[in-house]
Amino acid sequence: MQSSRPLSRLYHFFLSQFKSPQFLRYFIVGCSGVVLDLTTLYLLKTIVGLTPVVAVIINQIGMGAYIFLLNKYWVFGSSGTFTRQATRYIILTIVNYGIAIFWMWFFNGYLGFNYLLMRLANIALSTVWNFLLYRFFVYRK
Repeated sequence: MQSSRPLSRLYHFFLSQFKSPQFLRYFIVGCSGVVLDLTTLYLLKTIVGLTPVVAVIINQIGMGAYIFLLNKYWVFGSSGTFTRQATRYIILTIVNYGIAIFWMWFFNGYLGFNYLLMRLANIALSTVWNFLLYRFFVYRK
């Protein structure tokens, strides 16, 4: 049973990350991002007339800048090199971008689920992995 102690410590370490004031700020940024994301996605689809896939492609670009700047300065209070952090953020964003497009294509385009619900589910799942990656990779000091 000795081998379970490092796993237990690792589990409690990661759990503690989600109980921090930093995660609360991240959550607030995320909630405001969800409202802005869904609103602009809805407007791009219904007012502009874009398909859900094209709308999410355009929407992700504006959301990326919004989230990067609030996370850098308010959530993580990072004074690290802007260029290095922006590069890391863009790499992570590209991965998330691909996942979001595939997610929308598969669940909306292929399986026929509601595009707004599928976007919301994708955002919820990416919230968890992004917090850890932002903290330990993108905005690492």
